[in-house]
Amino acid sequence: MTHLKWLPMLALGGSLALSAHAADSNKVLRVSISAPETGFDPGKVNDVYSIGVIENIFEPLLKYDYLARPLKIKPNTVEAMPEISPDGTVYTVRVKPGIYFADDPVFKGKKRELTAADYAYSFKRYADPVVNSPVSNMMTDWIVGLEEAGKRASKRGKFDYDSPIPGIQVLDRYTLRLTLKKPNYIFNYTLAAKQFGAVSREVIEAYRKDTMSHPVGTGPFMLKEWKQGNKIVLAANPNYRKVVFDGEPGDNPEDQKIAKALAGKTLPVVGRVEIRVIEEEQPRWLSFLNRQLDWVVLPKSAVKTALHINEAGETELSPALVKRGIQHSRTQALDVTYAYFNMLDPVVGGYSKDKIALRRAIALAYPVQKEVIPLYYANQAVPMKGFVTQGMPGSSPGFNGQMPYDPALGNALLDQFGYKIGPDGYRTFPDGKPLQIIQATQPSALDKILNQIWQKAFDSLHIRVQFKVAKWNENLKSAYAHKLQMWSLGGTASMPDGDDSMVELWSKSIESGSNLPAFSRPEFDRAFEASRLLPVGPEREAKFEQMNRVVAAYQPVVLGVTRMYNELTQPYVIGFKRHPISSIGGFWRYVDVNRN
Repeated sequence: MTHLKWLPMLALGGSLALSAHAADSNKVLRVSISAPETGFDPGKVNDVYSIGVIENIFEPLLKYDYLARPLKIKPNTVEAMPEISPDGTVYTVRVKPGIYFADDPVFKGKKRELTAADYAYSFKRYADPVVNSPVSNMMTDWIVGLEEAGKRASKRGKFDYDSPIPGIQVLDRYTLRLTLKKPNYIFNYTLAAKQFGAVSREVIEAYRKDTMSHPVGTGPFMLKEWKQGNKIVLAANPNYRKVVFDGEPGDNPEDQKIAKALAGKTLPVVGRVEIRVIEEEQPRWLSFLNRQLDWVVLPKSAVKTALHINEAGETELSPALVKRGIQHSRTQALDVTYAYFNMLDPVVGGYSKDKIALRRAIALAYPVQKEVIPLYYANQAVPMKGFVTQGMPGSSPGFNGQMPYDPALGNALLDQFGYKIGPDGYRTFPDGKPLQIIQATQPSALDKILNQIWQKAFDSLHIRVQFKVAKWNENLKSAYAHKLQMWSLGGTASMPDGDDSMVELWSKSIESGSNLPAFSRPEFDRAFEASRLLPVGPEREAKFEQMNRVVAAYQPVVLGVTRMYNELTQPYVIGFKRHPISSIGGFWRYVDVNRN
């Protein structure tokens, strides 16, 4: 599917006239994404570009306050925060009456109310092997009976959505009770995650062959147009209930200013969001400078001209851009970047000492601070010390697993384990067979810079490397299937806790594909599973440090950086604020655009 040619909200005449809270259709927000999206079924995707659209169409039970720092979770489609049993295993919520899905021909002209059964159905989908969700374990690892239902479906070839599941009970039209296998003190984070918005069973069954291009939710926007890998257009959902901005800023003056500007406004403020896929940095930057985009993440190639350091040592926007009224926001992301090795691959995978030595040597030759941060990130990043973003629970502040830059030590390690340099100047396996690393990459100019850094790293070790180029979304599909040997990428937190990162190295996440390295060590699993039974505190932090030490010992990944986001908005954009947990689409419903 390359273009969504039908428009549900116009298919049922008069829908617009029924809305008392319709956003201003003349207000258009224009943004871009730097890689192609994969689709808009919340059960089937986990890439940041698709999720940015999904979180504006579908609604989870809970949400994060737009401005509150420290982060604060609030009711979204529920009347109050979940009632939690004293032992932390039972969560009960009541869905607000009067919330409706966007119009769709499936509903045959009737308004379709959101109910507890919709969330029950949506959560069951994460166990359906046909859906094959990359984040299935966020539900199946916890909800009583859900994992077993998925296993039965695998044997029978079909998931029985009507069969009772002990951990998912619809008590009445609006009340849902979730029973967990074990205590989970952070399950509210899961209920607020962007992937877990409610879908309608009728819609999923009607479009079962192409659910990726037929998203129908209760959120502030609906999909109007989709040209895959090129353009996405969202229109304000005329069925969206009246939601008035209720952000709770802290002491930050800028946040207070945003709260004052948005006070009393009905969301979404803009009536249309136009998203263009622009993979190259230079065209994105020029589009912003020419006012064809209203928001942009400052390209790394433009940092030197767009930013400068003032006398106080603070990063500021250049006078030329300030004169144009351009607004600058700088935040440290809750993300991780890394290169991973496929532990199932015969060349780089495995747990023998010689394979660990190969991976460690490559990590020793990767110049994170010397070249990656200044050249690739334009000094707008800090080195990672572990597999959890610094400052987040589970980040092991006393541990540093970042390999020092020491290619000489890497060469000595390879010599010790029999990777000899042949007559052609390149190393061989200990058995004398040729050694070559195949690293996946993308065709953009920025990726070419990273490839050059990696090329130098491999050259310093006398290892032959081949870069296999494909589109980012194609590489992601191959990564989920464990078909890539090595790939560099990053991830943004979906919850403010280290569990969000470490689950991706848990052996039970291999089957779903979210454990991209296919890493599997019992000592890691034991520490991870024990951490899930503990409240935030020193004992839990000790388990995370154990995990980080196991990762450092076996080197399934080469740690990268945590990025700094420098984001610019045009003078007429009001209310922009990056939320640490939200995706690129987290601000679309909040900002106002006043070009007059």
